[in-house]
Amino acid sequence: MRARMLWFVAGTTAGVYGTVKARRLATRLTPTGLADQLAAVQLGASAFLAEMRVGMADRQLQIAERLGIDPADLRSVDVAAAAADRLAAPPSPAALDAARPALPATPGNDTR
Repeated sequence: MRARMLWFVAGTTAGVYGTVKARRLATRLTPTGLADQLAAVQLGASAFLAEMRVGMADRQLQIAERLGIDPADLRSVDVAAAAADRLAAPPSPAALDAARPALPATPGNDTR
């Protein structure tokens, strides 16, 4: 008798759980439910992008401090335009050689 009661309760619980899940799914698939889901995705994306912008600005200031650049000078630089210029015209080999730091003279390093 106890086993039958256990299976009755288990079946009833599964039925109620399945009914609740089916109703929630049906509500989500209505036009109002889809609009709510789209609004939630847009809100999440805008919050994520705002966090990314704050993080990028913080990181840019950290890099400027390490390089000894005045952070006020960064505001006048259009980062997107500078990146586009670098991608459009790669540096010449001579410019790369001039920018490369000189290695210290060591026994395994011939600096001639």
